[in-house]
Amino acid sequence: MIDAHVHFWNFDPVRDNWITDEMNAIQKDFSPKNLIRTYNDLQISGCVAVQANQSEEENEFLLTLAEQNEMIKGIVGWIDLKNPNLQGRLNYWNNFKKIKGFRHVLQAETAEFILNQDFIAGVKQLKDVGYTYDLLCYHNQLDSIIKMVDQIPDQPLVLDHCGKPDVKSQDLKSWTANIKILAQNPNVLCKVSGLLAEADWKNWKEIEIFNCFDVIFENFGCERIMYGSDWPVMLISRPYQDWFNLVWKYAERFSETERKLIFGDNAKTFYKL
Repeated sequence: MIDAHVHFWNFDPVRDNWITDEMNAIQKDFSPKNLIRTYNDLQISGCVAVQANQSEEENEFLLTLAEQNEMIKGIVGWIDLKNPNLQGRLNYWNNFKKIKGFRHVLQAETAEFILNQDFIAGVKQLKDVGYTYDLLCYHNQLDSIIKMVDQIPDQPLVLDHCGKPDVKSQDLKSWTANIKILAQNPNVLCKVSGLLAEADWKNWKEIEIFNCFDVIFENFGCERIMYGSDWPVMLISRPYQDWFNLVWKYAERFSETERKLIFGDNAKTFYKL
C-alpha cells in the first residue's frame, strides 16, 4: 500500500505561518521517522512526499529525506511555472528521479492567477518531461480549475483532498456539480485525503465524510482514486490510524482488486513509483 500524500517539515513559524495557533498539534517538526511505526502496523510500504513550502529549496529538502528514508517513493515538488527559464529548471530537476511532479498552492491564489496564460503554459510544459501536476484548491475555486484543466487536456493531473468540499456545513451542491464536470476529463485523478481539515475537527461524523466519498467514487471510479493521509495536517483532528480505518471501512464495499487500485496501484501508476 502507498500513502499518496504526506508532508515533512522542520517547523518555522514565519515560513509556515499557515499553521495557526489553533493548529498547535502540528507546530513542530515532522520527519519520516515519525511515520515508520504507523506504516509498519498498517502494512503501508511507502509514501509520496508533497511540497509544503513554495521554493526549490523544498525540493532539495525532500530529496535529502528520500535519500535517507526508503519509505519515500516519490516527491511532488515546487517550481515557478511562470519562470521564463522553466524548461531549464525542469531539465535540471529531471536529473533527480524521485521527483515525479509538481504542485503550486492554488488555494491561496485568485482566479486570475489560476487562469493566467503564462501559468497555464507552464503546466503544459510538464507533460513533455514526464511530470504530473497536483491540483490544490478549495471547493469555491473548482470553476476556475475546470477552465484551467480544459486548456491542458493531455496533462496527467490529480485533485488533492477531493477539491476541499465544505465537510463542516455539508453544503455540497455546487462542489458536487463541479466534481461531475471535472471528472469527465479522463486525465484527472483524485486523492481521498485531507477531508478532516475541512470538517469540524473534533466533532465530525462519519456520514459527513462518507457523503463526500459518495460523490468522489461515483464520478471518478476506483480506477482514478488514490488513498492519501495528508499527514501530519490531519493530526489536528485525529490520529493517523483513524483516517486510514475510515477510508478502509468505506472501501470494504469494493472488490479486493478495486481496493488494491485505491490503496496503492493507482498511485504507483500515476507517479511512476
